[in-house]
Amino acid sequence: MQESAQWQDEELRVNEDIVLCSVHERYVDALYALVVANRDYLQQAMNWPQYVTGPEETRKTAQGNYMLHHRGYAKMFLIFWRDELCGVLSFNQIEPLNKTAWIGYWLAQAMQGKGIISHSVQTIMQHYADKGEVRRFVIKCIVTNEASNRVAQRNGFALEGRLKQAEYLNGAYHDQHIYARIVGEDQNTP
Repeated sequence: MQESAQWQDEELRVNEDIVLCSVHERYVDALYALVVANRDYLQQAMNWPQYVTGPEETRKTAQGNYMLHHRGYAKMFLIFWRDELCGVLSFNQIEPLNKTAWIGYWLAQAMQGKGIISHSVQTIMQHYADKGEVRRFVIKCIVTNEASNRVAQRNGFALEGRLKQAEYLNGAYHDQHIYARIVGEDQNTP
């Protein structure tokens, strides 16, 4: 794996309080602890927290995301608020030909309401739009996840539709909203 020796970690400064750092093994213990501390909260909107079983499993996930990040198929950034890990912002998938990125995010419950996700989404969109790597950004979230829907709306995403029973969560199928924002399509271009 000679190519991995050439990979550089990325750091995007959002503002004086928020920094996005590309995923790396050195953050595994803190990431695992954050998920465990917020598992019940996260499980209300996402299915995966129940499957986070230990630091080693978290390490393997981080290693896979590290490779995807540096090969350009996905991007995973850890969100730090005043040097404290508080969440994750990612392009869960990047379609290089279509220049489309599917955005995912989560934040510790105690950090809600500070604008951390909205500011971070703006920064990551601006960064990858400026590089010419992404022009269409997509957010999918269950209809009842009001906070995620507000993030999309606050960041100028247009509601493109409702996917019926598209996400299985906590024993039931839920409808999803699908939002998108295309670079250059409005005055609020990232």
